[in-house]
Amino acid sequence: MTALPGSPRGGLLPSARPRGGEAHERLGYRGPSACAAAGITYRQLDYWARTGLVQPSIRPAHGSGTQRLYSFHDVLVLKIVKRLLDAGVSLQSIRAAVTALRAADLAELAGMTLMSDGAAVHRCSSPDDLAQLLQDGRGVFGIAVGAVWNDVESALAQLQAEHVETGDAVPADHPADELARRRNRAL
Repeated sequence: MTALPGSPRGGLLPSARPRGGEAHERLGYRGPSACAAAGITYRQLDYWARTGLVQPSIRPAHGSGTQRLYSFHDVLVLKIVKRLLDAGVSLQSIRAAVTALRAADLAELAGMTLMSDGAAVHRCSSPDDLAQLLQDGRGVFGIAVGAVWNDVESALAQLQAEHVETGDAVPADHPADELARRRNRAL
């Protein structure tokens, strides 16, 4: 068994389950929305962008007063990094996981499961891969990227977004907010 590239132990092939990525590619999220969806502080977001852990792929900050713009893929990676940090995974392993997550297509990410023993992060695509990890007697925890995907998608639907091409604001979807629904219908 191998772990993710750059991690102390190498990488397994992920399974692929296609998801609707076209809409995700047309929208961008500013820092506050990315923070809210990922469950991190703005200070963490800023630090991770400045140190290169997770940088915005749509629009980086260029000096004072500019706004970073994060893609759905970026926010998904932010939330996974937060979960890995909360679980005590080493920064070296997290950096390797971020590199692998960045290189994966959105469709590939939806079916991926990340497993970690704290020292390394592994991609598992079958029960046999998990059994092989457990066979060594290591304690592991898992992150089903598809479940994180759903969490991020639900959170972002209720937050401010903007069209990548035009910069136009996309109103948040608040299903319980009757006034917002009427206002959006009038537009």
